[in-house]
Amino acid sequence: MAGVFFSQGKWTDENPKLTGPMDHAFWMSTVVFDGARSIRGLVPDLDLHCERLVRSTEAMLMNSPLPADEIAALCREGIRKMPRESELYVRPMVFAREGFVSPDPDSAEFVLAVYDSPMPGDGGFSACFSSFRRPARDQAPTDAKASCLYPNSQRALREATQRGFDNAILCDPNDNIAEFATANIWIAKDGVAMTPAANGTFLAGITRRRVIQLLRDDGIEVIECPLRRQDILEADEVFNSGNYGKVMPVVRVEDRDFQPGPITKRAHDLYFEFANDASVF
Repeated sequence: MAGVFFSQGKWTDENPKLTGPMDHAFWMSTVVFDGARSIRGLVPDLDLHCERLVRSTEAMLMNSPLPADEIAALCREGIRKMPRESELYVRPMVFAREGFVSPDPDSAEFVLAVYDSPMPGDGGFSACFSSFRRPARDQAPTDAKASCLYPNSQRALREATQRGFDNAILCDPNDNIAEFATANIWIAKDGVAMTPAANGTFLAGITRRRVIQLLRDDGIEVIECPLRRQDILEADEVFNSGNYGKVMPVVRVEDRDFQPGPITKRAHDLYFEFANDASVF
């Protein structure tokens, strides 16, 4: 795929080779990242993604090599190097070089990848309930967007695809619905939008927060609350919010079919109206 990469102070169009077996990130998984989107020059909430990267770096016991505003500036520079009509994934990362069990905080390095990643279509996706769970706050660094959290998502996704579904719905340790394997989950019931209350077991995403604000400003009631499996199956609509596809409808959960409904459509439309004011060019 076409892309540009910033590492060790310079840009390249080749995937840089960064680590070896003695690097802390290689054997201790001290890697954090964030994901933003550039959609034909639109970069909604880029600054918030870069600020979260710095917080994730600190949560993983590293010192960020760059402040958030400089990271955002590099992201915009990388986007401008790609064709204006591109649909891009923007992935700033920080990883540790030194340390034994704990990383040396000042050994952290920054790398950025900006690459082609077409937006998914509007056809929606299917999902099933997973046998895997999100960890509790005292079991994993759930306050960071850390790479070490994602193998569980990988296993949940493989389980789902082996059953013929596109995605998986994971619960938290208390059997409340947490999120999809790759995005936050929403339902609509009787004209009310609902999403699981942030409890520290899953990443309450930047797009999730933006959709909450946009829907409320539009006069739609939004409730952040615990949800159970039955709430999903008895919903009028199910949809997601996340960086990859922003707002996408769910068309099937287990053996129940859903149709994209008015709240899903309104959330999608409001988000992209907002995004149109976030041009990098």
